[in-house]
Order: sequence, then C-alpha cells, then structure tokens
Amino acid sequence: MSRIIILVHKEASFTDALYFMRPISQLWQEQGHTVTVLQGPDKFVDGDIAILHVDLTVVPDDYIHFVRRYPKSINAGVKDISKRCFSTNQVALGDGYDGAVIVKTDRNCGGSGESVVTRNHSFVGRCTHAVRRRLHWTLSGEMVSGNYPVFDSVNDVPRRVWSNSRLIVEKFLPERLGEFYCLRTWVFLADCESSSMCTAHRPVVKGADFIERIPVDVPDELRQMRKDFDFDFGKFDYVMIDGRVVLYDVNRTPTLGDTPADMYMPRARVLAEGLKAFL
Repeated sequence: MSRIIILVHKEASFTDALYFMRPISQLWQEQGHTVTVLQGPDKFVDGDIAILHVDLTVVPDDYIHFVRRYPKSINAGVKDISKRCFSTNQVALGDGYDGAVIVKTDRNCGGSGESVVTRNHSFVGRCTHAVRRRLHWTLSGEMVSGNYPVFDSVNDVPRRVWSNSRLIVEKFLPERLGEFYCLRTWVFLADCESSSMCTAHRPVVKGADFIERIPVDVPDELRQMRKDFDFDFGKFDYVMIDGRVVLYDVNRTPTLGDTPADMYMPRARVLAEGLKAFL
C-alpha cells in the first residue's frame, strides 16, 4: 500500500469546499492506502506520492518544489491556470471584434481561492477582504464564476473592465442544443476519466442549472491541450464550435458544489483507479 501526501495551502484547508479529491482520497483509504493532508510545505512527511492541491490560480514555487521531493508527484507541472495562460478567445479594446463577449475573472473560480488565503492570513487580510467584497466587481475583479456577465458587444462592457488586470474579456462562444446552452466537462486522473455534456437554460452553465447530463467522447484536440498543460489530475470545461474545441476553464482542484453523493461517487470510483498509474 502507498503513502499519499496531499499538499494544500497553509492558509486554506482540504475541507474548505467539497473538492473532488476528497471522495477520491477516501476511496484510497478504504483500499488500505495512507493519506496525509499537509497545510503548507514547512514540514516534510515521508510518502510515496505527493499531490499538489493548492487552490490558487498561481502556485508559489516552494509548494511545487516540495511535491517534487517525493518519488512520484501529481500536477507538479501545473503552476499557473490563469485564463490568460490558456484562453485563445481574448478580446482587446479596439481590435475590431463586433460579436457578443463575456467578462470573467482572470483568476480561477472567480478568485475564490485567493479570497480564502487573504481572509485567513492576518487581521489586515481580513480587513482587505471585507473592503474588497463591498466594491463593485469592475473594481474588485472578483465575482462568482456562475455570474460572469455577457454583453452584446465590446461597446457595452464597462470601461473600468479594460483597465482591471484581474478581469478578462473573451468572445462569447456558446454551444447550443436546441433551446439549451451546453457545457462539456472532462475530469481525469492519469488515464481514468469521466466526460459529459450538461444542458441548461442559462448562457453561463453551472451545476445548479443542469437540465440533463449526457456522456460524450473526449476530442483528441482536448487531450493534446491537457498534455501541453502537463495536467495529471483536474477538470477542463469546454464546448465544441464548428468541430473545434473552445476551452472555457482548466482547474487542478475541482469541486463538486451541490452535486449529491449518488451522482459524484460513481465518477470518484472511476478516477480513484487512476492512482495505479503512479504506483
């Protein structure tokens, strides 16, 4: 049996959210593996496999160096998942694009991971967090990812957005199935995976809005993207437009939100088998 280390940020917690890795790691424990969660890279604990599970957009170098000390590591090559690093649909003011656009946070998941770290760091951090929460999203650069606004054209985007480095403007490229909007999701650990397409009435598709979940194949183009980004474990959100992948989001610490256990546990069991690739 293996000794598995899960490294999280020192100001965060593995129980801050219902991370997909939690039920997966519980299954590993049921199989007889030892799972140890470390908050921060200050104390080395012997192990066979280390998982970088830092819920920040950009992981500090000392965390990456820490997991690379172990015989095997998962996601040690995934330092930066900001949208500017992978988005091919960015729009700049004055570039002539005249279609609908969507404004997102450059940080992963609306910047929620950074908010947790700031809030927990110190009294000053808590004050900063409280002040930032009161600001309009065009100033704070933070918002709930399911509430990303869609505008008919760049002319409708608030001027402050263009000067806020925490925000990014992208072409709004939705996939439609009849009256519904679609979102395709691929979660994976090594060669084990789950892939589906969800439909909803809202343009920005999130878990609480799903009408139907349909199994779909993973396109080769997306598999190549994963290889290029050096992901061992994670979740990619995307759509298909004219036979090509439009990547919406990449995440090394995916969460399950309000998904009931009877829906996520079958997928967790599939992904848990991916551990064998590192043994």
